[in-house]
Amino acid sequence: MRQAIHLTVAMAALMSLGACMNNGDAAVRDAMKEVNVVDATDLNDVMLTVADPNEAVAYFTRATTQDPGRIDLMRGLAKSLVRANRATEAVTAWKGVIAHPESTSDDHIDFADALIRANMWDEAEVELDAIPPTVETFDRYRLEAMVADANKEWSRADSFYETAVGLTVRPAPVLNNWGFSKLTRGDYAGAERLFYDAIRHDPQMFTAKNNLMLARGAQRKYDMPVIPMTQVERAELLYTLALTAIKQNDIAIGKTLLQEAIDSHPQYFEEAVRSLAALEQNVSH
Repeated sequence: MRQAIHLTVAMAALMSLGACMNNGDAAVRDAMKEVNVVDATDLNDVMLTVADPNEAVAYFTRATTQDPGRIDLMRGLAKSLVRANRATEAVTAWKGVIAHPESTSDDHIDFADALIRANMWDEAEVELDAIPPTVETFDRYRLEAMVADANKEWSRADSFYETAVGLTVRPAPVLNNWGFSKLTRGDYAGAERLFYDAIRHDPQMFTAKNNLMLARGAQRKYDMPVIPMTQVERAELLYTLALTAIKQNDIAIGKTLLQEAIDSHPQYFEEAVRSLAALEQNVSH
């Protein structure tokens, strides 16, 4: 009798467990789906930051094919195309993103960025003008400054650059761009100050150091400034300064700077050697 009672209880427990398992299938599937989404989101972030750009393009191309209409995947593809320097394709991808009902103002700003990279300046200006003025972000003002520069609207460009610098904790690239803008306008002293600021914020930025040589050379300042530099960088900066001097017909100074660049370089400085040889040959004739 006792065995019968135990058997009945056991069967009831099994039936109850089976019912719980059946009722929980949907919940388990939902939970697994959430886990997979989290994993995919992490992978998406990796692809957008540290992965090879072309591998990221391939990944997001597959993902958008398998799950069309997901705006995060569409954004990933568009951003990866920009990283891969495939600007024309990126423009097409961003058009799909901004047409999506869940697109944001940031998407329109990124679209304008892609248009600039594709040398479609007029279209970029139209896109930026369509963004509400209440959207005040670093990227928005950085792009506004670049468009104003392209239009030679210098006061607007300066205003946008200044605003952009105030909206980022890493202003070196913007300061460098602003300095280059001043350089192209012929404001060499203003450019020099901005390049110094860029280097102060990012002592590793060689582009700003090289641009500084151009700005100083244009003012016939041929001494080396006190900035952080490696031995190789010193040689390359001397080379830039030498070419600037030669361009301004300061030939003797240019030759001296070329020789100093050759002597400073820890290896064989082929470009400087070739330039010095060509200069001496032209002078001898």
